[in-house]
Amino acid sequence: MSTLLPLDSDNNPIPAMRLRVGRAHSISAGATSARNTTAFQDDTQVVSVYADVPVYINFGGSTVTATTSDHYFPAGVYYDIAIGGGRTGHYTHMAVLRVSADGTVRISEKE
Repeated sequence: MSTLLPLDSDNNPIPAMRLRVGRAHSISAGATSARNTTAFQDDTQVVSVYADVPVYINFGGSTVTATTSDHYFPAGVYYDIAIGGGRTGHYTHMAVLRVSADGTVRISEKE
């Protein structure tokens, strides 16, 4: 089976995606919900997320908000999240809400 993925020393595909040039996002996590100001590109299917403080996260459209009922995301974790594509629809924005202290959430679109 052929693949466009990089191969390890045993010729096994390494599931890796590269960062999209110019598609890094930063959201200030505070006491009120905040979201990325620039929408994710239509063909982006995966984003990587890193937060320097614990936050709640939610994905959706340009009006998405995060609440304490949304998904908890811990500080200091780098994690890939699928945001759609194909038949599943596509999220354009991510909202964040701090748990207790202000911080920053960084998002990288991947291709």
